[in-house]
Amino acid sequence: MKYFARVEVKLKPGHSDPEGETTGSLLRELGYKIEEVCVSKVYTILLEAQTHSEARNKTEEMCKRLLANPTKDNYAIFIEEAQ
Repeated sequence: MKYFARVEVKLKPGHSDPEGETTGSLLRELGYKIEEVCVSKVYTILLEAQTHSEARNKTEEMCKRLLANPTKDNYAIFIEEAQ
């Protein structure tokens, strides 16, 4: 069975986000009343797994091994069956 895994990787609170800070500053200069901009990465992965649980476990392993740095990143995983 095929599944889509969507992984959102964001910086943990307290870590510097220069790209987000610059973008926020520029948006304020353009007149937008915003408080904060945070930059994140989104990975969309099509994978084979027998069950939803297996797809989640494989994606969790991918995050721990490559997609996220546990020292500075938080991540969220969303799994859905491919049609």
